[in-house]
Amino acid sequence: MSPAPLVLVTGVTGYVGGRLVPELLAAGYRVRALARHPERLTGHDWRPDVDVVGGDVTDPGVLTRALAGVDVAYHLVTPLDAGAATDAEHLTAARAFGAAAAAAGVGRVVCLARLRPTSAAPAAGAGDVADVADVLLASGVPTAVLRAGVVIGSGSASFEMLRYLTERLPVMVTPRWLTQQVQPVAVRDVLRYLVGAAALPAHVSRSFDIGGPDVLSYREMMQRYAAVAGLPRRVILPLAVRAPRLSAHWVGLVTPVPHGIARPLVEGLVVDAVCAEQDLQRWVPDPPGGRLGFDQAVTLALQRVREATVATRWSSAGTPGSPSDPLPSDPDWAGGSLYADERATPVRASPEHLWAVIQGIGGENGWYSWPLAWSVRGWLDRFSGGPGLTRGRRDPARVHVGDALDWWRVEEVEPMRLLRLRAEMKAPGLAWLELLVEQDPVGRTLFRQRALFHPRGLAGHAYWWAVAPFHAFVFGGMQANVAVAAERLERESQAATSQRTP
Repeated sequence: MSPAPLVLVTGVTGYVGGRLVPELLAAGYRVRALARHPERLTGHDWRPDVDVVGGDVTDPGVLTRALAGVDVAYHLVTPLDAGAATDAEHLTAARAFGAAAAAAGVGRVVCLARLRPTSAAPAAGAGDVADVADVLLASGVPTAVLRAGVVIGSGSASFEMLRYLTERLPVMVTPRWLTQQVQPVAVRDVLRYLVGAAALPAHVSRSFDIGGPDVLSYREMMQRYAAVAGLPRRVILPLAVRAPRLSAHWVGLVTPVPHGIARPLVEGLVVDAVCAEQDLQRWVPDPPGGRLGFDQAVTLALQRVREATVATRWSSAGTPGSPSDPLPSDPDWAGGSLYADERATPVRASPEHLWAVIQGIGGENGWYSWPLAWSVRGWLDRFSGGPGLTRGRRDPARVHVGDALDWWRVEEVEPMRLLRLRAEMKAPGLAWLELLVEQDPVGRTLFRQRALFHPRGLAGHAYWWAVAPFHAFVFGGMQANVAVAAERLERESQAATSQRTP
């Protein structure tokens, strides 16, 4: 029996690429991933099941290795929110990729691009991704370009912009682009089309518009988002100007989406962006339940987003493996604002002894910090219905993923490197504590600590700033005392060793 087709996916540390890999594996393809930083893939469950090639997509030698024996190659290094500032880099990558794919005898290239505007006047920057697509179409390799507009999924820039504009501004004066017609598409459907495009007949080489079943104005999207999220109807007062640049600054101020990403998103909305055709359905038909509508897509995305993110890892209690689940590769603003308190201390002890202290934290061993503050917070948590400090820990010396440590839950353990705890206390947001063992440039053991908080609403922001003055005592004390405990353990170990030595 012949082996399954081999598929190369670039952009695997990006929003769509990281979600596409498990979908291709589930469809029976063998997958190879090309990543400039392969170490960023370690948080993915699918990492052991794929062949990883490290390197830059513009390097001919890297492309030759990555494309060897490949049947279908996905070019996903150009994001849908790409702007003109990165246009030259993306065009260079597309030319190199197309030439290398042709030389390697690749049977098909698939890429994802921005939906072309349907209005007469194109938006500024709207052709950036289209140029990349045109380069690939001219490569001589059969190419399928899938063009999407607003992608609705947890962690997507388009969704975060919509979400935060709606949630944070119950009354807003808005530019005229909110009346333009767009055709949003759920990330699940984007992934389904991308997987299906791998099996297109060899003679098909063209662009396809992909979208969901609803055509809405951005104003309608905001009102429907508010309804799905259980928010009061928004008061939207339109202005008779488009002002995309000013709008991008406004979006960057109001939402967690950086201005550099907000600008091309807004520029893509100042004209109508509706599918001119949906011919891909001839080869990739709708699933039995049909494409996800806007309200369904928002509901699923909110289900994921409300579980929030740590900067390098999204945690979801939903259905494992769902294409709309957040992933470790999502940008650190995905899912909303993320406050951080970061500290680092050199430790005169071996990494082994520092790790022994870290993995023994909590329960009867305590938290190496201001005891009164922890006790008061624990009693407040108990009073409000949370676990407080009553759960202790299962094992006094070792931790495993899923263990309870007082009001924390062990979310991730990388022996000798990382302990990540997720708070289960009652709070207007979600909190994590990361304890890391590292080495500084001169080879000393380094204890690094990150307290992360994802606020929920204005109460969450107020909570963070209310407790921030105590961080120096709580987290600063933990830094110093963990270091002291590790150094004491080091001395005790050395003394014990010397006593055993004749």
